[in-house]
Amino acid sequence: MFASSTYVMLDSAESVSNSLIKEHNVKTMKAVVVNEIDSYATEEVTLDPPKAGELLIKMKATGVCHSDLSLINGTIPMPLPCVLGHEGAGIVEEVGEEVTQFEVGDHVVLSFVPFCGECDDCHNHRPNMCTAGAAANGKMLDGTTRVHRGDEDLDVMTYLGCMAEYVVCSSICAVKIDKSIPLDKAALVGCGVMTGVGAAINTAKVEPGSSVAVFGCGGIGLSIIQGARLAGAGQIIAIDLSDNKLEMASSFGATHVINGSTEDAVAMVHALTNGGADYAFEAIGVPAAMEQTYNAIRRKGTAVIVGVGKLTDSMALNALLVSISGKVLMGSMYGDGNPPVDFPKLLSLYQSGKLNLDDMVSTTYAIDDVHSAFEDMQNNVNARGVIVYD
Repeated sequence: MFASSTYVMLDSAESVSNSLIKEHNVKTMKAVVVNEIDSYATEEVTLDPPKAGELLIKMKATGVCHSDLSLINGTIPMPLPCVLGHEGAGIVEEVGEEVTQFEVGDHVVLSFVPFCGECDDCHNHRPNMCTAGAAANGKMLDGTTRVHRGDEDLDVMTYLGCMAEYVVCSSICAVKIDKSIPLDKAALVGCGVMTGVGAAINTAKVEPGSSVAVFGCGGIGLSIIQGARLAGAGQIIAIDLSDNKLEMASSFGATHVINGSTEDAVAMVHALTNGGADYAFEAIGVPAAMEQTYNAIRRKGTAVIVGVGKLTDSMALNALLVSISGKVLMGSMYGDGNPPVDFPKLLSLYQSGKLNLDDMVSTTYAIDDVHSAFEDMQNNVNARGVIVYD
């Protein structure tokens, strides 16, 4: 067993002030480290205390997202070795200097996009595209790291690396939430739910009574279905290759389901909607599914690509039909969300019973069982698996 909750004094014999002692405290913890493509493990690492503008957060829950798998398999390129995890919630344990909006004991959901409030995107109501950390690429916003394995510095996924017992992150990557909300449910808002519900409501602006098709019913696809239901869509058609995922889709609000392994999904969508869906969403990151999404909408319909494909992948469109069909093709990054505003709104919907997060958490895992969590993901077992911590 690792001593996951202890502080290690680097020089306990040194007679210095309390503030200087604090600077030399290093936390020992478990974290999931991706060492090379397709190789990851739960390891013991050390974590420096927070610097100015940063928070130390005791993690309580981390969602196991397909984007984590995409980092493991190299679809999302990041420097390695790297601490995994970008969807999480926890409790503030220490507040760095110059942080005024948080205090010890606050419950927070983490955002994998910092929201500085100062760049052009933030000023133009696009905080999901904030450029504050554009050059960090695995580091903290100041270009350094807080995580180490012996003498080796470790990078972290998207300014967080929250598949770990503790996280040091910038205060602009955290959103304070109501302490009554279970943190294993709140964690999902940090990525999958914001991305999916936001794609339907913020990006596409699904209209009441409209028809919606969703290609891919993982955690994000199920959240898109919930977003379309919240928006009042009349038809919500779920497409997946797994009957298990299609059953989940029905429980979250899909009115029709199509198994793409046995049926022509595009033809079925056209038949069910009398000519094509008003809106269609791709939530897998597969070029063929992106093309199906575009082909499934009616003339002047809207196709939204939410899934993340490989940097080397491309999708094909008919050069004639793009213009004469008048279709709209959009990308959606983080559900076009504004974390400080949208996270509390989504959790308020959960508290009022309008957004189902309870059933989104299918299975919980200990951090030592992370391989089982990813195996279950690949076998379509869960709506969302969540790692929980003591």
